[in-house]
Amino acid sequence: MAQLEEADAAQLHLEDVDVKPADGGPVPSAGGAAKQEVKDEAAADNDAKPSITTTERHISIQTKLEGLEMLVDLNGAGRKSCPLCPEEKFKACYSHKLRRHLQNLHWKVYVEFEGQRMCICHLPCRHLKPSLSGDQASGRHMAHYHCVVCSATIARKTDMISHLKRHVNKGETEASYSVSSDVSFEEPAALSGQAYEIMKELGTNVQLLPNYTTPQKSDTYFNRKMKTNRKLVFCSLAVLAEERHPLECLDAFGATGIMGLQWAKHLCSAVRVTITDISDACVKMIKENCKLNHIRAEGGTRGSRGPDAASGDIEKDPIATVEVAKMDANVIMHLRPFDYIHLDPFGTAVNYLDAAFRNVRNLGIISVTSTDTSSLYAKSPNVTLRHYGCHIVRTEYYKELAARMVVATVARAAARCNKGIEVLLAVALEHFVLVVVRVLRGPTQADESAKKLRKLVHCQWCEARVFLKLGNMVDDTLPCNCHGRLPGKTAVLLGPLWSGPLFNTGFLRGMLSAAVQHSMDDIQPLVKTLICESECTTLKSLVHGPSALTSQVECGVVIRTLQSGEESGPADQCGKRKTGDESGNVVKKLKPDTSLEHPPFYYSIHRHSIRGMNMPKLNKFLQFLMEAGFRVSRTHFDPTGVRTDATLEQFKSVLTKYSVPTCTKATATQTSVSTETTA
Repeated sequence: MAQLEEADAAQLHLEDVDVKPADGGPVPSAGGAAKQEVKDEAAADNDAKPSITTTERHISIQTKLEGLEMLVDLNGAGRKSCPLCPEEKFKACYSHKLRRHLQNLHWKVYVEFEGQRMCICHLPCRHLKPSLSGDQASGRHMAHYHCVVCSATIARKTDMISHLKRHVNKGETEASYSVSSDVSFEEPAALSGQAYEIMKELGTNVQLLPNYTTPQKSDTYFNRKMKTNRKLVFCSLAVLAEERHPLECLDAFGATGIMGLQWAKHLCSAVRVTITDISDACVKMIKENCKLNHIRAEGGTRGSRGPDAASGDIEKDPIATVEVAKMDANVIMHLRPFDYIHLDPFGTAVNYLDAAFRNVRNLGIISVTSTDTSSLYAKSPNVTLRHYGCHIVRTEYYKELAARMVVATVARAAARCNKGIEVLLAVALEHFVLVVVRVLRGPTQADESAKKLRKLVHCQWCEARVFLKLGNMVDDTLPCNCHGRLPGKTAVLLGPLWSGPLFNTGFLRGMLSAAVQHSMDDIQPLVKTLICESECTTLKSLVHGPSALTSQVECGVVIRTLQSGEESGPADQCGKRKTGDESGNVVKKLKPDTSLEHPPFYYSIHRHSIRGMNMPKLNKFLQFLMEAGFRVSRTHFDPTGVRTDATLEQFKSVLTKYSVPTCTKATATQTSVSTETTA
C-alpha cells in the first residue's frame, strides 16, 4: 500500500512538469530523468528568468477558471474529488456539483498578482502546531493561500495581500526579473520592477513606493497629511535665510527627501542642504529624487563634498546641490554645526534634542515635529511621563497643553547645553505638533528659559487654570471657589510646562511674506490666524495681502510696518514696531514686551455654554468681549476656542449676558401664531 501511494505521488509530480515516464520504466527513475531534463533546459537557456517557474507553483495558482477545472475531468462520468480539498472535508460528487464548488469556494476568493490568481487551498499543506495533548489533530486543516513568489502559505486573504506588497517593496516580483539592469531614469514606473508613483508638491517631484503611507511595511515613508507642516517649516527657513546666508541646513530624517529638496530648489544658493537617513533604501530613493528634480546629489563626509557615482549622469548645470548621507541623526548633529535643523522622526523627537542643541550655531533655528499624538493628547499618560517628564490630563485646551509640553522639553534640552530658546512658532494640528525655536547661546539665556518652566494648577470641575508660582498653595491659587463648595480635592497639578509666549509676531509676518512670495495660498489663512493669535487681536484690525507685504521684509524678522494708504486705519497704527539697523545681516533679538504677550490658553465657547440658552455667534461674542475691555482673538488650536485675558468668571458673565433663552423664541413664535389666528 505504501508503494502504491509513493507511485501515485510521483505520477502527480510528473503531470505537473508535463513529462510522461517511459513505458515500462520504473516510476522513480522516470521522475529523476524528467527532473534532469528540466534542469538541462533551464541551464541551456541563458535568458531564463530567476523567478519561480510554472513547474514549482502549486496547483491552486491558476490564470483562468478553466485551468482550475482542468485539474479534474468534469466531462467524465462518475463521482470526482476536489483537487484542493481533502477527502474528509469534501467527499466525491458529480461534475455539476464539483463545478459549483470550485467556482464558489476556491475561485471566488482568489488573490491576484501579476496576472496569476491564487485560489484558496484546503489541503494539509500547513504544519499545524501540536495541541496540549501532543497530537496534531490530523482531521483538522486550515484554509490558506500559496504565495506565487516564495510559495509560502498564508491563512488570511488580507495577510496574503500584505505579504505580496512586501514582495513588491523588496523588488521580488516577476517583472523585476524581466526588466534589464540598465533601466533609464526617465521611466521610474519600471525601475527595479516596482510600481512607483510620482507626486508633485511645491514644484518638487518625488517617487513613492506603493506602501509609502505605512512605515512598518515600506522603507521610504511619506505622509500626504503633513503637507501643511512641510510648508510651515519651509517658510521658517526662508525667514532665517533673509537674515544671513548661506545657511547650513539639515533634514535629519529624509525618507523620500522631499523637504530638503524643496529647500534646495526654491532657496537655491541661500542654503546648503544636507539630507540624512539611516536606511539604505531611503538614501537610494533620495538620490533618485535628486535626479528627478535636476539636483546634484553629493555623498560622503564634510571633508569630501564631491559628486558621487550616483549623480554622474546629472546634467552639467544643475539647479542646486544637496548632500545626501547615510548616517544616524545623532551622529551627524554631533559631528557638524548647523544653522537650521529640522527633526521629524516617526513619533517623539526627545531622543534627538540633546544632539541637536549640542552643535547648533548661535541664533540658529531648530524645528521639532512630534507625531506621537496619543502621548501628547493625554491618551497614554504613562508614555507621556516617560518621554516628556510631564503629568497631564485631558482638558478643553489639550492641544495647547501638548504644545507647551513639547516646548518645555526642548527648553530643558537646551538648558543642559547652556543655551536658551526663544519660541517663534508652536502649532498643534490634528496629526502633529510643530515647535520652532531660536537658539540663544549662554548660561544667562539658559537660566531665563528655565525660569519659564512652571507647574499648572487645573480645576477639573470648571476648567479654570493658572500657572503656579513659587510659595503659593494649590487651593489658594485658583480663582474659582470649587474647592470650597464641593467635597474633596478638585484641582490637579500638571506639568512642568512652558509658561512663556508661543509665538513671535515679527517672525510670523516674515513667514506670511514667504508664503505669499512662494504662492502658498493654502497656509496663508493659518499664518494670519497665528499673527492675530500672537497679538490677541482680530483679523479686522490687520491688513494682509501682497500689497501690504511688499515693503515689510526688512532683514527678515522685524516686519511690522504696513503700507501707508487709505486702507490703513487707526487700528493699523497701534502696536507698530520700528525696524532696527537695516544694514546688519543678523537682526538683533527683540525683547518681547510683556504687556503685549498673548494670554496663555483659551476657553471653548461650547464647553462653557449655558443650558437652555442660545449662545451668540462666535464673531459676535468676540466683539462683545472687546467692548467689555478685554483682549480677544481666535485660536488655531480649537475652531470654537477664544483666547482672552479675561478670567473664567468674566468670560461666563459676558456669555450669559448676551445669551438668549431658548423658550423665549418659542414663546414669541407661539404668540405671533395665535395673534394671526385671532385676527
